[in-house]
Amino acid sequence: METIEKKQTAIMDSELSEQIKAATKDSHVRAENTELMLSYQRGRVSLRQYQLLLCSLYKIYEALEDALDTNASHEAVAPIYFPQELARLESIGKDLEYFYGQSWREKLTVPDATLRYAQRLREVGRDHPEYLVAHAYTRYLGDLSGGQVLGRITQKSLGLKNGEGLSFFSFPGVSSPNLFKQLYRSRMNSVELTEEQRHGVLREAVTAFELNIQVFNELQESLSCSSETDNEMRQRHTQHTQDSTTAAAAAADDEAVETLQSSSSLMPRFLRTLLGVFVVLAVGMVYAF
Repeated sequence: METIEKKQTAIMDSELSEQIKAATKDSHVRAENTELMLSYQRGRVSLRQYQLLLCSLYKIYEALEDALDTNASHEAVAPIYFPQELARLESIGKDLEYFYGQSWREKLTVPDATLRYAQRLREVGRDHPEYLVAHAYTRYLGDLSGGQVLGRITQKSLGLKNGEGLSFFSFPGVSSPNLFKQLYRSRMNSVELTEEQRHGVLREAVTAFELNIQVFNELQESLSCSSETDNEMRQRHTQHTQDSTTAAAAAADDEAVETLQSSSSLMPRFLRTLLGVFVVLAVGMVYAF
């Protein structure tokens, strides 16, 4: 018990960026081990996975960046407000247009978890703007860090060329991601918060990770359901084709028998009998094999 209390005290005595890192350590590991992220780590990214991920990211950043813009002058938001360097919404829109065409907005498909995430961001922007520090840190610095690696994996997996469909991973306003992350952390650590507000920001950082995990899991579930439906349809099509082929073969056999029987009326009885035996044997061989 004493050890836990000392650990919590040490966390609260450190800078805000370190506090968030410590508070979200377990959630971070869980996020990295979702099936969707493991697919990325293994370099097995499907086009459908990436498209659906972009759809969800658009809705998330739409809510986040609207909240940041609205609260740009708030004392807790102003120090970490970098729209020129970090804004993702326009970049994601370009990627979606590349994959879906000019009417991409009409084709956005997102799971319920994405809508819950966006709703939470709107609530935070309205009721607790200081909590945006947690959400912005979780998303933007994550994109600057792991996003660069994921971008290369996506490009290789999908065979994308000339950066087409990969604008989300590009930060033209950031010449050095490492130096910018240092600047961002220092700005975030300069934000003045009461003890109650600081605890609230740490709780919200955990919530941000949990919301991301839910999005990843529901995206993967929708992909799995879609895959199962496709397999079932293929199986039905195959069975239907096989049934049709069998029925056609049987009909052809019947027609052959009828034709031969009709023709055989002109033959002597002995030849008709012999021919009938051959027809029966031939039909039997077809069904035997």
